[in-house]
Amino acid sequence: MTGMTAARTPSTSSADRPHVGLRERKKIKTREAIRAATYALVEEQGYDATTIDQIADRAEVSPSTVFRYFPTKEDIVLTDEYDAVILEEIRQRPAEEPWPDTIRHVMHRAVRLGASEDESVSRLRTHLMVQVPAVRSRMMESMSATGRMLCEAVGERTGRDPDSLEVRVYAMSLIGGLMETSMYWAEHGHRDDFEALVDRTLDVLEHGLPRENR
Repeated sequence: MTGMTAARTPSTSSADRPHVGLRERKKIKTREAIRAATYALVEEQGYDATTIDQIADRAEVSPSTVFRYFPTKEDIVLTDEYDAVILEEIRQRPAEEPWPDTIRHVMHRAVRLGASEDESVSRLRTHLMVQVPAVRSRMMESMSATGRMLCEAVGERTGRDPDSLEVRVYAMSLIGGLMETSMYWAEHGHRDDFEALVDRTLDVLEHGLPRENR
């Protein structure tokens, strides 16, 4: 889910993803090849020097294929395959479970899935969010789409109107808070445990600001 967890390039096992057909698996494989090429080039020569033509050549696809999957270079950095996984996790939680407990469980699950991937990619991706204005700007633009998806999940899980002001405010607060968590993690040299930072973020959303600064 864009901006909601430590950024990552997914390569999760089939057990972690909903069942998909051959065509969709091929699409996922192409997207992951494009991402892998992008991150390799960015590490070699920097973000600004990396072009779509270079990415296409490294991924062994055409530039038009890159644009078909990712409208902008920034989208290659930001998008992932985890939205369906997170939504399915929400749907599978017990109906009687309080919503704060549900979202905490799901966010821990998302962080652990991300932690199972190449940590250097997580660090590079969040670093780009902080250091490259175009990436950060695109992240802000993408938040509305992610927010709509989360509103639907909240509405389905809680029985509330997904278009109500309360649900919209909650969803966008959560997304914005988790985006700031990722940026904070990168700004502080990735020293902190990201899962612990996510817990602090969820505590603020659930209980408000603590009385004492940490």
